[in-house]
Amino acid sequence: MGTFEKQATGMGEECGVFGAYDRTGGDVAASIYYGLFALQHRGQESCGIAITDTSKERKVQAIKGLGLVNDVFNEETLESLKGNLGVGHVRYSTAGASNVQNAMPLVLNYVKGTLAIAHNGNLTNAVELRRELEYSGAIFQTTIDSEVIAYHIARERIKADSVETAIYNAMKKVKGAYALVVNSPRKMTGVRDPYGLKPLCIGKRDDTYFLASESCAISAVGGDFIRDVEPGEIVSITKDSIISNKDMAFSKDKEARCIFEYIYFARTDSHIDGVNVYGARITAGKALAKSYPVEADLVVGVPDSGLAAAKGYSEGSGIPMALAFHKNSYVGRTFIKPKQSQRESSVRIKLNVIEDVVKGKRIVLVDDSIVRGTTSANLIKMLKKAGATEVHMRISSPPFLYPCYFGTDVPSNEQLIAHSNTPEEIREKIGADSLGYMEVDKLKEMVGDLGYCDACFTGNYPMEVPGKDISQAFE
Repeated sequence: MGTFEKQATGMGEECGVFGAYDRTGGDVAASIYYGLFALQHRGQESCGIAITDTSKERKVQAIKGLGLVNDVFNEETLESLKGNLGVGHVRYSTAGASNVQNAMPLVLNYVKGTLAIAHNGNLTNAVELRRELEYSGAIFQTTIDSEVIAYHIARERIKADSVETAIYNAMKKVKGAYALVVNSPRKMTGVRDPYGLKPLCIGKRDDTYFLASESCAISAVGGDFIRDVEPGEIVSITKDSIISNKDMAFSKDKEARCIFEYIYFARTDSHIDGVNVYGARITAGKALAKSYPVEADLVVGVPDSGLAAAKGYSEGSGIPMALAFHKNSYVGRTFIKPKQSQRESSVRIKLNVIEDVVKGKRIVLVDDSIVRGTTSANLIKMLKKAGATEVHMRISSPPFLYPCYFGTDVPSNEQLIAHSNTPEEIREKIGADSLGYMEVDKLKEMVGDLGYCDACFTGNYPMEVPGKDISQAFE
């Protein structure tokens, strides 16, 4: 496998988890494959599936690799994964380097049997927990914080009466963001951090139960969405029942869902904690139209993540919306780019301007974020080259000013264009005729009464965070 470099512009994704348990004994590998396929937008770096058969004392079989789901798996590999209980994972590295050892799910063989664990999120106290384990003789196979969670669950399980109790005791020690699927030999358990920073939901198809990062993955396998796992809740699915361990629910002073799920990460056809993602993005676009009106001929969204907000801006402003870019669907989100100079062309490989649409027109260009500014500058340049007379940039998130410690790959402050430039300076750098960012206090319009985390915009973290970016600590 060659060395792939993360896309030079834009946000990093989080990770995606998908668990399946067929209580009638049918194989679940194919369902997990399709579930991961629906979650591919959450991570394109590596993926894996771990399967076990609850009717036999069989070890967990796992296949993991670097690349996209359909690069790592084919009919033959899926056919070899026999079993009715499994978990899959798509990964975008937030803590830990990019190599196959760091691919999930993690499989642990220990005195009580086997655990297969998939994790979305980032721990804020992983460094201390890891050091403590190392000094007690633990040997780590990976550089990811998820292995710290796995060790703690295994260690607690030795003295606990159930996996749920072990998870609960382990979770009392870990701090940060997590959505976990933990498979023990005859049980599938889902757990969500007390703040609800990371999403997790439950679904069902006939007698097969699913746990997934997003509801779109449950729809993709023909399942029905049952409900979201609540922040701080532990849910177990056994052969006979679904148990919500509410008496174990972690106490919390507030809920703080990642607002970026609604702005960008989640697929538009997902629902998270009762909020329709597509509707939230339409609302964001309408708020932008109200805050930053402009005289223009067309509203244009940057595919794909800016399209729903662009529709909202169009509805809020009365300016018609048009498709001004052709997107090449066959290009992944990563490129082999040996030189900085070639990064610009990667935008042109993915998107091309439809000249007849924009020629002679004043354009409102809507996107979800400006991280480093490279992509926005290239798109504006392309639109003007195609004959657009004005390009007014509208962004459906506030400016990024602070690092994220919870598993969202917001680059370090030095790389964030908003950290060292005023909006006017950014406007000038990217070549826009005007620039408007979503106002921080308007974010609540997207999610109603839900508590959310907006620390990457405000610096108001829901919990204590380390003094430095922990994503560097495991490299």
